[in-house]
Amino acid sequence: RAPRIYTRTGDSGFSSTFTGERRPKGDRIFEALGATDELSSAIGLAGEFSSEKGHTFVDQLHKVQCMLQDVGSNLATPLSSAREAHRKRTSFSEKPVLELEQWIDSYSEQLPPLRAFILPSGGRSSAALHFSRAVCRRAERCVVPLVQAGEADPNVAKYLNRLSDYLFVLARYAAMKEGKEEKIYIKPEP
Repeated sequence: RAPRIYTRTGDSGFSSTFTGERRPKGDRIFEALGATDELSSAIGLAGEFSSEKGHTFVDQLHKVQCMLQDVGSNLATPLSSAREAHRKRTSFSEKPVLELEQWIDSYSEQLPPLRAFILPSGGRSSAALHFSRAVCRRAERCVVPLVQAGEADPNVAKYLNRLSDYLFVLARYAAMKEGKEEKIYIKPEP
C-alpha cells in the first residue's frame, strides 16, 4: 500500500520545523518557506518556457531550484531551537552566491547596456523570468527579518538577493536570444 500524502498534523493550524518545534502556520518561518516554494515553482515554469526555446541556461535554473530546497532547509531550521547537528546539516555557504555572481557577469557582458526601465516583457521565457524575479524579491523580503532575528543564515538572504539580479539579467538575455523586443517604461503625458 502506498503511503498517504496527507498526515492531518496541520489541521489545527500548526506545523513543524525541521527541529520538531510546532509553530502556527502563519509564523514568519512558514511565510518564508511558502514564498521560497512559490519561487521554485515560478522558476520551474520559466524553465519549461525556456526549454521550449532551446536555451542553454535551463540547467542553471534546475540547479537554482535545487539550491532553493537547501534555502528551505535552512529556513525550516530556526537557529534559536536548532541543535548543532541540525545546524550542520542545513548550513548554507557563500559558494552558491559567488556562483550566481559569475553567471550574472557572464550574461551581462553579452547584453546591450540598460538605457531605460524595462517592463516585464520580451517573450514568454523572458516574461516568466521577470515574474520569477518578482517572486524572488518577495521571498527575500520574507527571509530578511529571519536573518535579522538570528533565525536563518545571512547567506540565504544574500543568495535570494543575487538570485533576483540573475533572473533579471537572464530575462534580458532570453529576450535578446529569441529576438524579442523588451518593452520600456514610457512616462504618460500629463
